[in-house]
Amino acid sequence: QVDAVRVYVNSSSENLRYPVLFVVRQQKGVLSWQVPLIFRGLYQRTYNYQEVSRTLCPSEPTPETRPSDQIIFVDVASMAPFNIAYELLVTRLENFQLETNKAFNFTASPSQPQYFLYKFPQDVDSVIINVVSDAAYPCSVVSVQDIVCPVYDLDHNVEFNGVYQSMTKQAAITVQRKDFPGEQFFVVFVIKPEDYACGGSVPSSIHGNVNRTWNLQRTKNLQVTIVPSIKKSVYVQAMFFSFLSFLSFYLGSVVVAFVHYISTDVKLTVPLGSLSIAGSGMMTSSHPISASTPEGSSYGAIDESSSSGGRQLSSPERRPPAGSDTDSSVEEESDFDTMPEIESDKNIIRTKVFLYLSDLSRKDRRIVSKKYKIYFWNIITIAVFYALPVIQLVITYQTVVNVTGNQDICYYNFLCAHPLGVLSAFNNILSNVGHMMLGFLFLLIVLRRDILHRRAMEMKDIYTLDYGIPKHFGLFYAMGIALMMEGVLSACYHVCPNYSNFQFDTSFMYMIAGLCMLKLYQTRHPDINASAYSAYASFAVVISLAVLGVVFGKNDMWFWVVFSMIHVLASLALSTQIYYMGRFKIGECYLGIFRRAVMVLYTDCIQQCSRPMYMDRMVLLIVGNVVNWSFAIFGLVYRPRDFASYILGIFICNLLLYLAFYIIMKLRSSEKLLPIPMFCIVATAVVWAAALYFFFQTLSSWEETPAESREKNRPCILLGFFDDHDVWHFLSAAALFFSFLVLLTLDDDLDTVRRDKIPVF
Repeated sequence: QVDAVRVYVNSSSENLRYPVLFVVRQQKGVLSWQVPLIFRGLYQRTYNYQEVSRTLCPSEPTPETRPSDQIIFVDVASMAPFNIAYELLVTRLENFQLETNKAFNFTASPSQPQYFLYKFPQDVDSVIINVVSDAAYPCSVVSVQDIVCPVYDLDHNVEFNGVYQSMTKQAAITVQRKDFPGEQFFVVFVIKPEDYACGGSVPSSIHGNVNRTWNLQRTKNLQVTIVPSIKKSVYVQAMFFSFLSFLSFYLGSVVVAFVHYISTDVKLTVPLGSLSIAGSGMMTSSHPISASTPEGSSYGAIDESSSSGGRQLSSPERRPPAGSDTDSSVEEESDFDTMPEIESDKNIIRTKVFLYLSDLSRKDRRIVSKKYKIYFWNIITIAVFYALPVIQLVITYQTVVNVTGNQDICYYNFLCAHPLGVLSAFNNILSNVGHMMLGFLFLLIVLRRDILHRRAMEMKDIYTLDYGIPKHFGLFYAMGIALMMEGVLSACYHVCPNYSNFQFDTSFMYMIAGLCMLKLYQTRHPDINASAYSAYASFAVVISLAVLGVVFGKNDMWFWVVFSMIHVLASLALSTQIYYMGRFKIGECYLGIFRRAVMVLYTDCIQQCSRPMYMDRMVLLIVGNVVNWSFAIFGLVYRPRDFASYILGIFICNLLLYLAFYIIMKLRSSEKLLPIPMFCIVATAVVWAAALYFFFQTLSSWEETPAESREKNRPCILLGFFDDHDVWHFLSAAALFFSFLVLLTLDDDLDTVRRDKIPVF
């Protein structure tokens, strides 16, 4: 048992020019202070206390002294030319050493800090120090310091040593045995003279004598409990659980692929005339394939002489051999029609009231496919250049936390933050493995579909069979990479979550939502979808706005005015492009697109008030603009601090709106939902609902001070290792995976339908 001594002093003197100086000399060090004891706050405020109590640095018994003997010298001095009365009281602390799993209550104040000793039991390698208080204020600081004298237990020096965090009602610090060679440490409790550091009121700037406060009553009742943390075996169990949970998705995919292989093998036995390969992108044809076409005909032209209403095929002279793929940079980067003979009638075709997929899939399949592959290669480049600086930055954050001991830098759930190595919250990083594993699995699924589609095309030489949705996999590959990068960047954010780096957690979520919308639009508009360069340039603008929102979005009204104007104008411009099926080029006249929007309103809503020319598109765009304008007004009025989540909400709402419109129009067109996409839709809805439940279980908030954020901290709920936010990571990864599968399989029912029978919406 370690003995400790506490010295209490009191002086009635208020003369700051001649304070009473107390110097305590011990075996291991010297401790000194003055009375009145002065604390300094904001705006040169001073807080003076005439009553001071300090715990002396304890000394363990040596062979030369008995366990209860300590030699202490107390020197009292003052330069005052007159006598000053003071009171000195030395007492022995009865409960200086804290015990495991036993709560201890005490009181502290700015001039009477407290600290206690804790020794690790033999079978405990890590403990969690839980500190609670019924009152949020006064603001306090909890510090863990090594057994070194002197102990830093005043407001101006408590941050000089060890690990510390500010506190209102709750604090929690995880301490590992390996960090303290002596297998013991001090737990220090300091009450701050002001509350602004914990989110309390900021004192006003007042000059003169009023700026000095005497003996302000700032006493706080605290309770400390030290409990053992998890053992190493729990880390192993958590890692096995994380990987095995998502490996089960791989197993399920293998089973589905095997069943599909069996069914495909059976269907391959039928003659060419009724060819059908489910899920591989192969089309079924009951029509003969012409060996040649009339002179002058072009790919995609309607064969008026065909009794079946089918389309003519390209001539053998113009069609390259099956499986050939040129690497021409012109073909890869071209953003214009490669069929000059239809250039003149392209706009006429797209003005038809009832469009079919054959009208918007007239370009060469190989060239369009190469165009969409640029999405994949560009996102890899973006991911590398974006992720490397992020990783470097968060490593720096973690290093600063470890070196300074300031746990107010990062907003963890400290009641469920399990360290590993240099990482303070390994569980928050491990839970992101699902995004990476499922993103890679989605890439494998897309690759399999791509390979089967290529084999079918090579085997039967049916480049020009116009059945089903055109198979372009570039955007799917990009979506898989984006899902993996979301896991990487979310893990980076959770290395040290705070206000400055939250944008890392959301950047690729913007890209995922944007790519999903582009893929959904590309499905029935393959010829007029945005190029990779313009799409990623748009994402770059969005991320730039997100960064500006982090810097200026908290208080600056001008930023919200500018952003709302950009949001509304962008909505109008995009609506006009969608309504006119890309026939109007923004670059031709910057202001012309808005004049065209006015023309749309005039012609379709005034001249033809009964029914617009493109009713379905008009309904979608009206609803979309109402939603986006509502977001703009909401942001302008309320100015949410979490600007990154605000932008993400805009993207997600637009994606959900478009997906709902697409499914409704698909069902209106008498198209079917096959069992696999139906299962994926149900699974997506169920998993997203469960994921959002855990997402809204707020465990920390960098919109508040670190001390206020810790009031929301809660214990682990899964395996004693993962908290609610980790479960959100698991479920959101699965939900995104199922969402991608919905887009991948949604139109599998159209593989046997001619494109001139598939409506565009």
